[in-house]
Amino acid sequence: LQAGLPALCSPLTCPTAMQGGVKAQLEGKENKTYPMFKAIEYKTQVVAGTIYLIKVQVGENDYVHIRVFQSLPHENKGPELAGYQTGKTRNDPLNYF
Repeated sequence: LQAGLPALCSPLTCPTAMQGGVKAQLEGKENKTYPMFKAIEYKTQVVAGTIYLIKVQVGENDYVHIRVFQSLPHENKGPELAGYQTGKTRNDPLNYF
């Protein structure tokens, strides 16, 4: 992934990878419903598409790190949840997994 600090999310900069059912994919894998799903920060890596590492707030003090793959536009595919880590805190570093 790119060196340096993660980018903070705002309504204008949050990755489009947060759209397209990623929350539903995570909830299905975890067999639970998250009361919130708010991107806090993210990192990207461009490959044959884009890999996003995103720190997501899923409860008042609960965070999940997700890895999302977004294929190239001509493939017409939505974002795919490629991995995740639960039990994270706001201060946990966002590292590739």
